[in-house]
Amino acid sequence: MILVTGATGTTGSEVVRQLAARGAKVRALTRDPARAQVPAGVETVRADYADPDSLAAAMAGVGAAYLVCPPGPGAAHDTALVAAARAAGVRRLVKLSAIGTDDPGTGPTVAWHGVGERVVRDSGAEWTVLRPSSFASNTLAWAAAVGRGEPVPNMTADGASGVIDPHDIAAVAVRALLDAGHAGRTYTLTGPAAISVPDQVAVLAEVLGRPLTVRGLTPDETRDFLRTAYGIAESGVEDVLTGIAYLRDGRNATVTEDVREVLGRPARTFEQWAEDHKEAFGTG
Repeated sequence: MILVTGATGTTGSEVVRQLAARGAKVRALTRDPARAQVPAGVETVRADYADPDSLAAAMAGVGAAYLVCPPGPGAAHDTALVAAARAAGVRRLVKLSAIGTDDPGTGPTVAWHGVGERVVRDSGAEWTVLRPSSFASNTLAWAAAVGRGEPVPNMTADGASGVIDPHDIAAVAVRALLDAGHAGRTYTLTGPAAISVPDQVAVLAEVLGRPLTVRGLTPDETRDFLRTAYGIAESGVEDVLTGIAYLRDGRNATVTEDVREVLGRPARTFEQWAEDHKEAFGTG
């Protein structure tokens, strides 16, 4: 049995789908199983990171687990999951972290993932850590503006990132969950090239077949966009702004071959992701 936490999220839902397609026994952890849409044969279980009893029940009989935790001081969520996994005898853990956890310049939000990584490495189980770069799916926050024919909001100027399709993150996670050859590895997962927001908009315009423009956001506009488009609470905005400055300064332009190493094929391009999701941006 493989437990997938964050099972209705961006990577978790894809991990569930890919595991189910391989015929694996999958248990999807969610706060509201009644609302979870999972493939046939996937078990759903209600659990909350703050409820040890629910985590114990979710981990029962599990051999491997995919850990998705929102970052926070002290890595309390990672600690709770790992404690439940250890008590249940879970043999293999795969943690979703973030690129740059070992660089103080990324800010506290990313650094908290680093604390969670240490918890997983000290768990006594086989472990694999995934450090993805910026998700291609983050651009879905532009959909409303694109649909209205408005300029795409740009918080990072010309700073480029190794933007990755979440499908590839999930595919690497699935390999690490199923195969023993990834124990003790930390993979930095990126797309095949570093690409800026203006470059992504140009690709999206080509895919949609219509012109798109970009508008740089002022600091105040950036704060508002983080709150409205991403739902970030006021208390967390300044931490996120530190990470945005990191991107804007071009310090996230790292590109690796880790996806190719694990999957035996190149990482998917942003254009491929955009083709798969163009309906979200409208076709008019």
